[in-house]
Amino acid sequence: MPGFTSPPNPSAFNARVWDVVRKIPAGKVLAYGQVGALVPVPDGMSLKDFDAFRARWVGGAMAACPEDVPWWRVVNAQGKISPRPGAEEQRSRLEAEGVTFDEKERIDMKRFGWQV
Repeated sequence: MPGFTSPPNPSAFNARVWDVVRKIPAGKVLAYGQVGALVPVPDGMSLKDFDAFRARWVGGAMAACPEDVPWWRVVNAQGKISPRPGAEEQRSRLEAEGVTFDEKERIDMKRFGWQV
């Protein structure tokens, strides 16, 4: 597997990620990898390589997203908010949209996951 550290065209990849995230309805969430699965495989990459890196690259795109992107609707694969600055704000925004958390701080992805 080639050693990709970023998408072949980061600005185009990020824009595609942000377009997907803008479509997530209020009260719904997607995991980083699920967002990545909705983005086309970048030119010059195999699907296998893309699968290995997409969730990480989506995380990078979300860290750099413009203000109009509802970043709080993207969570980790366990349905949890990843520990980082802004985690409390993310939880508050999700709860304001009706998303609930269980006793282990997880979101029920069957109930609140966006079914694309």
